[in-house]
Amino acid sequence: MNFKTLALSLCIVANAACAQKLPVRDAGPDQQTSVDWLIHPVKEQADIYQSEDGKDIILYNGLLKRVIRITPDAACTSFKNLSNGQELIRAVKPEARLVLNGRSYPVGGLNGQKEHGYLLPEWVEGFTASDSAFHYKGYEVNDLQPYLRWQTTMWTGNKRQPAGKTITMRYQSSLPDLQGLEVQVHYAIYDGIPLISKWVTLKNGTERAVRVDQIVNEVLGVVEEESAVEGKPEKMAVPNGIYIENNFAFNNAMRYPLSDQATHWKADPAYTSQVHYPYRTPCLLEVHPAREMGISLKSGETLESVRTYELLQDSYDRERKGLAIRKMYRTIAPWTTSNPIFMHLVSKNDGEVRTAIDQCAATGYEALILSFGSHCNMEDTAAANLQKWKLMADYAHSKNVKIGSYSLFSSRRISDEDDVIDPRTGKPGGAFFGGHAPCMGSKWGLAYLEKLKKFISRTGFDIFENDGPYPGDVCGSTTHPGHEGLHDSQWRQMELQKSLYRWCNEHGVYVNAPDWYFLDGTNKIALGYREVNFSLSRDQQKILNRQNIYDAMWAEIPSMVWGFVPLTKYHGGEDDAILEPLSEHLDAYEQLMVQYYGAGIQACYRGPRLYDTDKTRETVVKVIGWYKKYRDILNSDVVHLRRADGRDWDGIMHVNPALKEKGFVMLYNPLNEPIVRKIELPVYYTGQHQTIRVREKEGAIKQLPVDRRYNVGLDVKIPARGYTWFVLE
Repeated sequence: MNFKTLALSLCIVANAACAQKLPVRDAGPDQQTSVDWLIHPVKEQADIYQSEDGKDIILYNGLLKRVIRITPDAACTSFKNLSNGQELIRAVKPEARLVLNGRSYPVGGLNGQKEHGYLLPEWVEGFTASDSAFHYKGYEVNDLQPYLRWQTTMWTGNKRQPAGKTITMRYQSSLPDLQGLEVQVHYAIYDGIPLISKWVTLKNGTERAVRVDQIVNEVLGVVEEESAVEGKPEKMAVPNGIYIENNFAFNNAMRYPLSDQATHWKADPAYTSQVHYPYRTPCLLEVHPAREMGISLKSGETLESVRTYELLQDSYDRERKGLAIRKMYRTIAPWTTSNPIFMHLVSKNDGEVRTAIDQCAATGYEALILSFGSHCNMEDTAAANLQKWKLMADYAHSKNVKIGSYSLFSSRRISDEDDVIDPRTGKPGGAFFGGHAPCMGSKWGLAYLEKLKKFISRTGFDIFENDGPYPGDVCGSTTHPGHEGLHDSQWRQMELQKSLYRWCNEHGVYVNAPDWYFLDGTNKIALGYREVNFSLSRDQQKILNRQNIYDAMWAEIPSMVWGFVPLTKYHGGEDDAILEPLSEHLDAYEQLMVQYYGAGIQACYRGPRLYDTDKTRETVVKVIGWYKKYRDILNSDVVHLRRADGRDWDGIMHVNPALKEKGFVMLYNPLNEPIVRKIELPVYYTGQHQTIRVREKEGAIKQLPVDRRYNVGLDVKIPARGYTWFVLE
């Protein structure tokens, strides 16, 4: 053993002497915060403290407090929301759990709690070290570093990486089979938001490979949401006070809760005083992939678990809960606030691409994406093809227009050698999208990733639209170089897919992908729509689009999603479904643009051109100019007013207390005659609680009083089959 290794070993054993000196904070009761963090910035910065007696580590940012007892072992004893005073922890649990070579090993934890329905601080003093396989040895605290070294030159609402603190807590075991393995449990706490992130890394310091079946990176005994005497657990409510998101989500649902593959609310068999007679109340949170990871961790390698984000919620109100989640995305994934104005071109030749670039430059569009069905093939990395598209990218850049293209991964057959193998039959097939699909870990799949990177790097393309990203297929092949067999096929393919998106994110390449890879670098997902609906009439599309916008904006920010406008036929339909010739359907074209841009959402304007006459061009220029003038507020979060139903007015309101424009209201009238209505605007989240200045379009400003329900009464007149808008200052 060399001197450096010996010194490190001594430091781990005597961690108290080697630990950083942390500021001291009382681990006792805290005052409830008086600041609404969704309106006013929180001045107190995130930090990590030690209790006066040295027994507790405390994560604190003025909005939450998490206490981890570190003697005689490590366990979370308190997780408190300081906005409403809610304590979430009812029972101590291990800090994590590993399943290695088929055996389960807890990480940290304390014994001695007899009542698991609640936890009293004085009980903790009598707790003893558990028989955990991995015991706490020490910690290291650092400033929060960016998860991704994100680069962008596009319009972005927030270019700041999150700030805060991280703590890495080390665990080791004295068991012979586990010596040489080090577990690190990582926490990150963020400035200005009641949010903690947690993940686990396992370092193999042995001379042999270790089979890692599973890493459970979070285990929390949480206060239950309801006391049900009987009933199926899947029909019982899970705890409302905490929202969990992780970076292991897929299945093309376009909504995170339906895509999440790693958050599990389970029964706690130790909780014997619960009301539910079968002891199956869902109040034990565990985070891990639903399938085993199945990784063979070789000597010297490190494996990182799923990353979990835990956002504390202080209300049952759907709008407020959604605003908190949207603030989380803006904080931890600022790349989701990038929102370039793009066209979706269907091209047959290079001339059409140049014409589209010229039209983008002439109308204020900022980007061009070659849509599916176009003549750009990103998998063709022959020198001639790379040179052709580099010249095209250079031309686009000379016009100040970004350029990118579409590529399909799944929903296609490659070959028996490269497709996923159905473990039930041992033959190609059984993929998520029905039938055949390539395996990301096959020779073809690995080459596909490298071809995309080569194409993007050599041509200077700015945007990558990936259709059919890895959807969670398993593969029974034992000959694919990217995975060993069925046991590790899902985890390995997922990591390969995410590695591509991380690469794009760190090389300034904007990514559209119809699945939930935001926490690993993608920028935008589909709004959530049924594609065949774009073969319906334009009048139907207007209302359905507004419904889709309204429904998506409960938990997503406008820049995270894209919509769709079929300039030419898409999935069939009659002439009344499309906008070409554009000049003949200019009213519908303008309103569809206003609906999307007025929501802050980019749509895929799919067709060969943006305009066909001077009048059409002037209309596009007018709408884009309007959007750019109010871009900041239009990219701000949405408060819901009334969902479109075709029977009366509908509308949304953007809010942002940090801007000059505190709010922006979009109202629509689907009826055949003008309507006059008195509308109550909920202005609480504008930050204006006494009076607010309102103007219709560019008209005169009126100062209106805000009532004690934080509403403003507004008399509005909306033209037949039209719209109007208001600015709040």
